[in-house]
Amino acid sequence: MKEVRFKHKTWEVAAIIQFPKDFDESKTYPAIVCAHPISSCKNQTSGNIYGKALAEAGFITLAFDASHQGESGGEPRFLEDPATRVEDFRCAADYLTTLPYVDNERIGVLGVCGGGGYAANAAMTERRFKAVVTVVGANYGRLMREGNFAPDAAITTLEAIAAQRTAEANGAEPFITVYVAPNEEARKQAGLHDIDVVEAVDYYTTPRGQHACSPNKLLFSGLAAAVGFDAFHLAEHLLTQPLHIVVGDKVGAFGSYKDGFELFNKAASAKKTIQVVSGASHYDLYDQPEPTGKALEQIIPFFKEHLG
Repeated sequence: MKEVRFKHKTWEVAAIIQFPKDFDESKTYPAIVCAHPISSCKNQTSGNIYGKALAEAGFITLAFDASHQGESGGEPRFLEDPATRVEDFRCAADYLTTLPYVDNERIGVLGVCGGGGYAANAAMTERRFKAVVTVVGANYGRLMREGNFAPDAAITTLEAIAAQRTAEANGAEPFITVYVAPNEEARKQAGLHDIDVVEAVDYYTTPRGQHACSPNKLLFSGLAAAVGFDAFHLAEHLLTQPLHIVVGDKVGAFGSYKDGFELFNKAASAKKTIQVVSGASHYDLYDQPEPTGKALEQIIPFFKEHLG
């Protein structure tokens, strides 16, 4: 494993590159870009579960912190901007092509949760990605528009964002909100009991998955673009690479099960598969050995078939 940085516009993106056993710089290898979930970082599921396992299977893997987040550069901090997130993938591909031991014709991409939605979106216009995997891939724009599932959730959210931007333009401090309740007690007090919410709090705010680069902070005034984003827009025309989708059948409010089937049905890929991991929840497929192991039993052969 090696910590590296690559350019995105005027700042650098922090990443971890992992190598196969008995790596030989004189040879060339297939490579996979691994993207983390919304609110996550490279040191969690994208790097330490899927990136690590794929490296052990013979691939070079590159897991990165999204711009404006974690150890990556970019101002303002804690921004979740879809266009920037998608461009991160293109910059990651740029970086991999500079490495003499990476075969430029054998680069794939894998994303988890929101990173899966972004990975699919990036692959539509980044033809250097030859194979695509999403693990509980979620369409972040769809989730933002649903909000609290009220009919006018999107408009209510956009009105609040507009008011906050006006306040900040006139001197107010930026409003930094949270992705999930900061602890189990706060979740219970808020009356939040959906399985995805319960397990998100457990993953991000306890030793199970918490990490300093994933501080549960979100710049509220920067969310308008996310509300108008559709990760799967034009998939029926532009997503043609081989595609493998992983979902769990314990369905929660974040909607990755629904999103997985929507992407599968829309994608123009001639070769596409969907894997439903029985008994697995959204967050089980982040780090739990049995469900992630089942996912990898199909992910690794998929990448070996399509990346060589």
